[in-house]
Amino acid sequence: VQLQASGGGLVQAGGSLRLSCAASGSRASINAMGWYRRAPGRQRELVATITSDGSTNYADSVKGRFTISRDNAKNTVWMQMNSLKPEDTAVYYCNADLPPGWYSGTYYSGTFHSWGQGTLVTVSS
Repeated sequence: VQLQASGGGLVQAGGSLRLSCAASGSRASINAMGWYRRAPGRQRELVATITSDGSTNYADSVKGRFTISRDNAKNTVWMQMNSLKPEDTAVYYCNADLPPGWYSGTYYSGTFHSWGQGTLVTVSS
């Protein structure tokens, strides 16, 4: 399974960006999809997730500013980020959770977590 993320960039505080992530290469249905981020000197943290039936979950720090959405038919997830703050600066990673099965020659008896390559978001003050 390959995840291709895009949409990062440099924006001033208060601005907006929209991240996209498209999954390909899997016949299995994708369960949850989401975005995580890693800021300099910090651990990776959850930003937002969305299940296949549209249920969403957000980190408290982004509630009311970020909106996650997806298109199951296209295996694509987006995240609209508004009112960006300098503390949102991070590398954002797309994630997709797949059911147990064979992936890249290895059998996973539990959920298979696939990760994209990351896209950098920089918010200047």
